[in-house]
Amino acid sequence: MSEIHINSLQVKTQIGVPNEERANWQELEIDIAITPAQDFEEMQDAIADTIDYAAVCERVAEISSERPRLLIETLAKEIAKAMVHEFGANRASVEVRKFILPQTRHVAVRYSCVRD
Repeated sequence: MSEIHINSLQVKTQIGVPNEERANWQELEIDIAITPAQDFEEMQDAIADTIDYAAVCERVAEISSERPRLLIETLAKEIAKAMVHEFGANRASVEVRKFILPQTRHVAVRYSCVRD
């Protein structure tokens, strides 16, 4: 199985349960694992045969900044579904890390989506 990994993508978003937390932009860190529709063995060294990871990064930044959310769980789900439905991935797994609790390095959630 071939996968594309994007690690530690930094995005700005307004997220959090308290209104005060959502009032300020925060930086999150996102890891994405994408299984393209074609295995690397089938690709002919053409961008059209794979998933354009620069475009993926741009789209993830757009999704993250388009509206405030309460939960990082919601953001992870929306990003994973976009990878499958908009980029034609067979599978996408997204981990979102939030740097909010003083006693931790970060909190994280992971969501996976598979093409129907």
